[in-house]
Amino acid sequence: MADTILIGEDEPVQRKMLAMMLGKKLGYKTIVAENGRQVVNRVRESNFGDISAVLLDLEMPEMNGLEALAQLRRYRPDLPVLILTARDDTAAAVTAIKEGASDFIVKPADPMQLDVALKNAIRMSTLSRELARLRRDREGALGFHDLIGHDRGLAQAVDYGRKAAMSDVPVFITGEISTGKELLARAVHGESKRTGAPFVAIHCGAIPEPSIESVLFGQEKGMGGAERLPGKFREAERGTIFLDDIHALPAQAQAKLLRVIQQREIEPVGADKPMKVNVRVISATDRDLKALVQSGQFREDLYFRLNVLTIHMPSLKERKDDILPLADYFLRHFSSLDALPLKSLAPGARHYLTDYAWPGNVRELEGLMHRALVLSEKDAIDRDLLLSIHEAESPAEGGTFQGMHIALKKPNGLPKTMAEIETEAMQKTLEQYGSNITRAAEALGIAKSTFYRKIKG
Repeated sequence: MADTILIGEDEPVQRKMLAMMLGKKLGYKTIVAENGRQVVNRVRESNFGDISAVLLDLEMPEMNGLEALAQLRRYRPDLPVLILTARDDTAAAVTAIKEGASDFIVKPADPMQLDVALKNAIRMSTLSRELARLRRDREGALGFHDLIGHDRGLAQAVDYGRKAAMSDVPVFITGEISTGKELLARAVHGESKRTGAPFVAIHCGAIPEPSIESVLFGQEKGMGGAERLPGKFREAERGTIFLDDIHALPAQAQAKLLRVIQQREIEPVGADKPMKVNVRVISATDRDLKALVQSGQFREDLYFRLNVLTIHMPSLKERKDDILPLADYFLRHFSSLDALPLKSLAPGARHYLTDYAWPGNVRELEGLMHRALVLSEKDAIDRDLLLSIHEAESPAEGGTFQGMHIALKKPNGLPKTMAEIETEAMQKTLEQYGSNITRAAEALGIAKSTFYRKIKG
């Protein structure tokens, strides 16, 4: 998607020339404003991300450039603002830089200089926002506005999430793999009274069954010669624990979790008495937990304790309006993080993305955008490149499992042994399912204990 530039220029001819230069020559979308007050109002009325940068003339009626800049810094401190100035106004432009402007351009603007200045300012702003988001995430203060689609495809989930954040009740999040269940849980935590306290995420299916009670609830020193473990619940004290793949929790651990929710205390392995904890529980699964209750694989009493407030995270195909904003976000994200030239999506590529089924949801889209950005040799990523990336995941001289290529020969041309093929299939499947042993084992049709024994060699 082309970046949108808001032009604040009171002189009609200059305004029209800038709009034509940015639109026809440089490929940006443009919005125009005749004075500083209009600039501020347009930014205030826009949704987050609708405007990528502002070109602001210093001398304008009603509200001059410096006054408008001060207002913009208050409403959108992350928004890049570039100052347009005459040659004899450079001192004022330097003052604007000190007040938070990203750069200044001397009139008449040179197209290439303007393009480079805008791209650099937008990239630095993107990187700054991403670092700020990572900092909020690390500090347990992620918010719902950090979720792309919070005002579109995720609106209902966010509405329920805000209600959940107002209380301390257990939250149960459902949805397919890679729909963003953990991000929603982090936002619930970040906007609750527990913000700033620890957020501890556990993927229950990734923990070997013999260790799961010690990992979750702790272990006293001396049990089998092992060191004392505090356990994840104690690590999350005063904060939130997120239990993903809750369906994979073994029966004994389910009983202990029920006690945590009912009595707010844990029983460390080998301990003489329980310990009080103050932790909010958010759980998630991509399975039909009610069906697992009916089949006897999950405790009914625990199910009802966890399922106080349920939030469903829609799949990517259910929130098609979010596909392109997410794709654009990932392109900006990887362009900034990997110091790669920012690429746009050609119309054909945009149609391809919205028509695709996305069985891997957001994670699959993220991976595709990263590879496309690295591989693209054009200014715009086209449909053929996206199609070739998907086709490259199809088997050549080998086979695929869940879209992952497994070579049948070694680099020297000799065939691999069945044991080597089996190990590679297990490793790739485990990677695809985010180190979730339960789901990887089920995908391969073997017992979790067998999978764990073989993968460990």
